[in-house]
Amino acid sequence: MRSRMHPQQGFRSCLGILRLGKSYGEDRLEAAAIRANQIGGRSYKSVQSILKNGLDRKPLPDEKSSENPIDHANIRGKKYYN
Repeated sequence: MRSRMHPQQGFRSCLGILRLGKSYGEDRLEAAAIRANQIGGRSYKSVQSILKNGLDRKPLPDEKSSENPIDHANIRGKKYYN
């Protein structure tokens, strides 16, 4: 709400985001809100797009990169720089 010039605009966005929970379910909305917050997309359109494209069901970028580090001869790794 602080990002809007008028608090009423932010309030309307919040109501719209909460209304998405009726269509997609509370669990999916919570996952989409976490993802949107991580990427800095705090608008109704961002959360709606995440839900519409099913990105709330996919792992967050930080989780995926830590699970499978790239193993290749041309990549030096963090030991090289210490």
